[in-house]
Amino acid sequence: MYYPEDVIEEVRNSSDIVEVIGEYVQLKKKGNSYFGLCPFHNEKTGSFSVSSDKQMFYCFGCGKGGSVFTFLMEHENYTYPEAIEHLAERAGIVLPKQEMTIEQKQEQDYRAALREMNRTAANYFYKLLKHEHGKRGYDYLRNRGLTDDTIIKFGLGYSDIYKDDLYHYLKKKGYTDYQLRESGLVEINDKGAYDKFWNRVMFPIVDMNGKVIGFGGRVMGDGEPKYLNSKETVLFEKKKNLYGLYQARRSKRSGFILCEGYMDVISMHQAGFDNAVASLGTAYTEEQARLIKRYRDHVYLAYDNDGAGIKAALRAIDICRNVGLSARVISMKPYKDPDEFIKNLGKEEYEKRIDKSVSAVMFELQVLSDKYNLSDPEGKTQFINEAAVKLSLIADKLERETYVEAAAREYSINERALKDKVNKTGAANMVRKQYKEIEESDKKLHQREKEKEKDGGLLQEKLLLTWIANEPSCREQVFKWVSPEDFSEGLTRKIAVLFDKQIKDKGDINPAEIVDSFKDVSVHSEVSAILNAEVYFDGEQENDAGIRNQMKSKAITETVLRVKEAGIDRRMKEIMDMSCSKEEQNTMFLKLMDEQALLKKLYITFGNG
Repeated sequence: MYYPEDVIEEVRNSSDIVEVIGEYVQLKKKGNSYFGLCPFHNEKTGSFSVSSDKQMFYCFGCGKGGSVFTFLMEHENYTYPEAIEHLAERAGIVLPKQEMTIEQKQEQDYRAALREMNRTAANYFYKLLKHEHGKRGYDYLRNRGLTDDTIIKFGLGYSDIYKDDLYHYLKKKGYTDYQLRESGLVEINDKGAYDKFWNRVMFPIVDMNGKVIGFGGRVMGDGEPKYLNSKETVLFEKKKNLYGLYQARRSKRSGFILCEGYMDVISMHQAGFDNAVASLGTAYTEEQARLIKRYRDHVYLAYDNDGAGIKAALRAIDICRNVGLSARVISMKPYKDPDEFIKNLGKEEYEKRIDKSVSAVMFELQVLSDKYNLSDPEGKTQFINEAAVKLSLIADKLERETYVEAAAREYSINERALKDKVNKTGAANMVRKQYKEIEESDKKLHQREKEKEKDGGLLQEKLLLTWIANEPSCREQVFKWVSPEDFSEGLTRKIAVLFDKQIKDKGDINPAEIVDSFKDVSVHSEVSAILNAEVYFDGEQENDAGIRNQMKSKAITETVLRVKEAGIDRRMKEIMDMSCSKEEQNTMFLKLMDEQALLKKLYITFGNG
């Protein structure tokens, strides 16, 4: 959907970015900006900045940045029009109906057709489950202990034994072969058309709005693979979704219970544990952890009680740590998974297991202890050495000492001796970390020096744009000396063009509008970095305002001079490559030489500079 700029500006002006982001991130005011913990990467010190003046956000840690629209596109996976529509509805603005470009119409039609096709397929699978053709699937679900209410709640279904059954059904509904192939529901090649799912119990996967975006299927019988998922489409990315989250986010229970499979989630919801979710046939990802963190601050890991499940739990613990999500582990012994446990011991016993769940650290120590024979002095010593490494990584002193005490008690270790071992290991870790940081710093410094040599001109252009963004009093003077064509082709020139136009049209710069001018959201962070950077110059700490303005004038004058000289050199080279007469080339050269001569008078003033 296309919306004119005046409508977008109305929505933007009616959507204070501090209020919008404040619904997702806890913000505290510091100076003229607001700061909080970045929702796009894990951090303990808030480097996520939201500017009310600029109506922009920028993280000084990971570099993410942009306007209020960018935030919703990045955080909620909205398209640009969807972000506009969401904020318009929030602000009570009625959007006009607009004609779309051919490309926009095709994109919207494609997404709408895919959504409708998934909905149609889900209804078909559900109806087939209750039909005599679906008896095998229905009996399987009932034998697994599921009630009809649970089957309805999750929209479960069945795909027929015929390999082209869904294909012909959807063709009759008017879908083209191209649409069917792109949906991932059908495979079409030289040999014909085949359903991706057949003879399987079907698990519809829904997004946060309850719309079907994909499917999982469990084969009936001994076929392979046992579980099969939809291919990824514009609607469905496995790593960014969780099965059962649409239902679980409404739960009044604390935390989420993270399981391995569809049936675990469904059986747990039926037993009353309606906060259960699962990753979608793939390893748990940071994106999924961040998704959980939007709704809960902790998660219970309920992975299978086998070697693979233990490895998955250890990996999940690391991921949870990376995003600042607290994790505890539920023991399913002597059963394999939650579904099996509840069927045998019941809801009350599982409730007790949740209450007795162990913290991530104690679970890691438990797994570590299983590697050694603790009744053998050598084995126990090896365990203590590795446990000390694990415990030494806990940054908070009080938390670390608490775990040392718990580990000493659990594994019959002298607490003082373990504490000393942990402290020595921590000291050694610190030395190694410092050496590594120095080494990394040297590498980065070397890389920056190489980049300066290579892109010195580009760095000066970005610096000048930062000056223009942050210093309104210098803008008119700067654009008397430089024009957008003095900037190299690419991002900096595009920003310079937008600056020039806004200053001429409105007499001011609107940073958020500039960000939104770039439809590729991946560019927003780079633009935001330029607009949010701070300019440092010799004498900025000077108490005397007059001297400070003189130093500032000198710094920006040097920047303008470098950009202008580089621009003149670039244009001279371009003239040499032009296919025009010598007379025309000479005329253009003389004009540039006049510009070059005038640079002797270049000086940008601040105050009485």
